[in-house]
Amino acid sequence: MTSTTSVTLVAPRGFPMVGEGDDLPGLILDCLARADIALESGDVVVLAQKIVSKAEGRAVALSFVTPSPRAIELAGQCAKDPRLVELILSEADEVMRVRPGVIIVRHRLGLVLANAGIDRSNVASADGDGDDRVLLLPADPDASCRAIRAELRARSGADVAVLIIDSLGRAWRNGTVGTAIGVSGIPAVADLRGNPDLFGRPLETTEIGLADEIAAAASLLMGQADEGRPLVLLRGSGLAAAEGNATDLVRPRALDLFP
Repeated sequence: MTSTTSVTLVAPRGFPMVGEGDDLPGLILDCLARADIALESGDVVVLAQKIVSKAEGRAVALSFVTPSPRAIELAGQCAKDPRLVELILSEADEVMRVRPGVIIVRHRLGLVLANAGIDRSNVASADGDGDDRVLLLPADPDASCRAIRAELRARSGADVAVLIIDSLGRAWRNGTVGTAIGVSGIPAVADLRGNPDLFGRPLETTEIGLADEIAAAASLLMGQADEGRPLVLLRGSGLAAAEGNATDLVRPRALDLFP
């Protein structure tokens, strides 16, 4: 007899464009209802970072940004708009590397990433006036996940987990991968140290980035361009509810061997 293990990932179409102040939990439930999907306890709701940032008013018009001397200096090294560089600096705790086309920073959230996660793609100009707007990461993605999760539970009765994900690059590897930047409702990391392997030997170093693995799978369905699928529902994970945080995925600086 063959046994199988499976999970289901669904990316409903028709999610509307999101603007500042929009009711994201309501938009999520409406989109799922149009796809004839009702939330169930144990589901994982995965959201693209952009819709959360847009709803939270994290879009900034570059015309309102005045670059500092430091931003102007770095802009000359990386060939970027000095106003954009100023925003990158405002979001960063530390500049790690600079080269033409990119600035690698340690974000105030602890993430090491390019350009502080600030992006222009899929961001409309302000009222069509031609302002060049960019989108910053949510101010506190873990808190955003907790708030959305609480609203979804209040409105649907289902105890679900919520993840906010973004596409981040990785050291030593080409290509971006979906990565969890906000988590609520599941463990972000599973510590398997001490568990036996197939031969009974205890695992010594194995910690699994559960939230990042879900983020990568969901990102396959979301796409990166004009797909318009910023919501993915994962069902059947079997993960126990827990108040995980994306900050659990960030390696403490004292243990970072590659600063």
